[in-house]
Amino acid sequence: MVGVPVPVDHDAAVNAATALASAFAAGASARDAERRLPVEEIKQLSASGLLAITVPREFGGPGLGPSTLAQVVAIIAAADPSIAQIPQSHFTFLEALRRSGSRELREWVFGRVLAGGRLANAQNERTGKTVTDDSTTVTSTPDGLRLGGTKYYCTGAYFADILAVRAVVADEQGPQRKTLVYLPADTPGIEIVDDWDGFGQRTTSSGTVTFTDVAIDDSALLDFSGLLSEPSTYGARAQLVHAAIDVGIARGALGAAAEVVTVARPWFESGLDRAVDDPYLIAQAGELELSVRAAESLLETAARRIEEAQEPAGVAEASLATAAAKIAAGRAARDAAAQLFDFGGTRSASGKANWSRFWRDARTHTLHDPERWKVHHLGRWALAGQPPPSHTSL
Repeated sequence: MVGVPVPVDHDAAVNAATALASAFAAGASARDAERRLPVEEIKQLSASGLLAITVPREFGGPGLGPSTLAQVVAIIAAADPSIAQIPQSHFTFLEALRRSGSRELREWVFGRVLAGGRLANAQNERTGKTVTDDSTTVTSTPDGLRLGGTKYYCTGAYFADILAVRAVVADEQGPQRKTLVYLPADTPGIEIVDDWDGFGQRTTSSGTVTFTDVAIDDSALLDFSGLLSEPSTYGARAQLVHAAIDVGIARGALGAAAEVVTVARPWFESGLDRAVDDPYLIAQAGELELSVRAAESLLETAARRIEEAQEPAGVAEASLATAAAKIAAGRAARDAAAQLFDFGGTRSASGKANWSRFWRDARTHTLHDPERWKVHHLGRWALAGQPPPSHTSL
């Protein structure tokens, strides 16, 4: 299998992301307006080698860490948040594999990724009491293991070469054991439907995937319950990418404000010739710049805390730092995107201009997990020194 050129260090990865972002930004508004999937752009992302930057050195990758990944994602998200979100689960399930996968499974998946392959998730369901409940099952039959069930909000599944499916193991005694199943997206019995109709993040292909009596091999399974049984930075790493997407949205919206204000008319009371010289707009932009810079700084801090985490205390600090980054990034994204219209006036509400996409993307993406619970855990730490729980959303 022929590989793709993979950036070997932080600077190379950032440069590759910056080059791609420039190209992605040019068509982002049109893709959003037409709900047109970024097929060619995802091919370019794969060809850049950026999807392989976290593959461990042991398996032929550069093994770049959270700091590089967060910056790469934020750069791409500033250009097109949908494209940045598509590989979120790609990196998350590569990390699960790095931590808990068998040698055979890691060699197969990492090899595919180094050749330009893409992963996507099939996690969430609509029937359980909470988002952590699953009814998709792996069942032992006389003809071998079979997978059955339906998953929703499967971001990036349309583009995937491999699906990472969260399921429960049927017919076992004791607590329900969860597993991840890694299998080719074109396996017989898999149906992928791009039916995502959200008003934001429109081109993430976050649709429905159905598994009907899908034959799987035991070697494709990863013990997900075991992965989560001990405190680790696995959840923080997953959340870090989400925070990076929000940081990118915030920076992109603020960049758009600088663009729309140049064509806005100054308010007549100001006596100014240009809206960009309005002292009130300047102050408003300054407050937003402060908010975005704070989110960017917290993102960098969280990435470093994850990289430094060793003992349980370090793991707790990594989770708290990531929670703080995610909250700040979400607030910055929503604020910058909402206030963008103030810089352009009535003209910025034009449907043709499509400036609303930043707010729609920010509002949609920040629904992934509630910030109020992150604030809760930060508060318990502040007042009682209580470490946060270890799960995939913190």
